[in-house]
Amino acid sequence: MKNILVPTDFSDQAENALKVAGQLARKYNCEIYLLHILEIPLQEIDALSSYSNLPEAVYFMKLAHKQFEELKTNDYLTGLTIHETVQFHEIFKGVFHICKKHDIDLVIMGSNGVSGLKEMLIGSNTEKVVRTSETPVLVVKNEHKTFKVNDFVFASDFKDESKATYKKAIDLANMLQAKMHLLMVNTPNKFMTSARSEDRMKKFVEAFNFSNYTINIYNDISIEKGIMNFSQSIKADLIGMSTHGRQGISHFFNGSISEDLVNHAKRPVITFKI
Repeated sequence: MKNILVPTDFSDQAENALKVAGQLARKYNCEIYLLHILEIPLQEIDALSSYSNLPEAVYFMKLAHKQFEELKTNDYLTGLTIHETVQFHEIFKGVFHICKKHDIDLVIMGSNGVSGLKEMLIGSNTEKVVRTSETPVLVVKNEHKTFKVNDFVFASDFKDESKATYKKAIDLANMLQAKMHLLMVNTPNKFMTSARSEDRMKKFVEAFNFSNYTINIYNDISIEKGIMNFSQSIKADLIGMSTHGRQGISHFFNGSISEDLVNHAKRPVITFKI
């Protein structure tokens, strides 16, 4: 891991993510890319002019760079290589472009979660990035004075399509020197016997040269609750899972377990795009 992206709106939640990025960057000799998105209403933009000609854009860009300079004076970033960018894209488009341009290995974002009608209608910026990012996204809810991962839950249905994301999870576990706890959640609507579940999981892991894991089958009323309750039972430090990145009407009807976890889990969550 060489490059970490931290999108920021300069909130406390975003700073929690930056503090984690600082710890990882220092430990693994990474560079940090800070991204701030300016959302200028499209109706204010003349198609023949540039953003730099807009007084509002110039003002907010200068303000963002001033806030970047203040951020970089914090002790937890001392001595690290920090790059800063201000863009006018939507958040998920900005993240996509920066990840491609700078070969980003990990996106770290802060979130305080949303719920109810707000969640249904507009979601959160973090949710949008989780849904669309090709790069793994680590979502941090709280301040971590020491970000240490000893126990890492990887939840999956352990079908072949998840093998590529499992490989990414293994690489992360090896880097963090964490123990993986492979988890399949059984629900009343999608029930599978323990014997069949265990057989599927064992066949899934056969292709990988990795042994620092446990196999776990957990019964609960929903996959989301099962993941959170199991993680609580072992006091996991990190929850990981794959995301299909559904969009549009498919996303509305099917929902997304990874996005639900991002909103509701108290523990850090990392998602890997299938």
